[in-house]
Amino acid sequence: METQVVHADKIKCGGCAAAIQEALSKLPGVSGVEVEVASGKVTVSGEGLDPQQIRQALSEAGYPPRD
Repeated sequence: METQVVHADKIKCGGCAAAIQEALSKLPGVSGVEVEVASGKVTVSGEGLDPQQIRQALSEAGYPPRD
């Protein structure tokens, strides 16, 4: 299993975290998503993860990743 960590902006509450989990869990190979609201840290676990897809899905959900 591999893990990708991304920091995203605009994460303010548990509702934001749930929206991110829902959006990222639809991506191929994703088996788990953890969101730390306070830090904006998003940890995605699974197999064959595509970092670009993760970043795009975050942006499309309204939580742009930080560089």
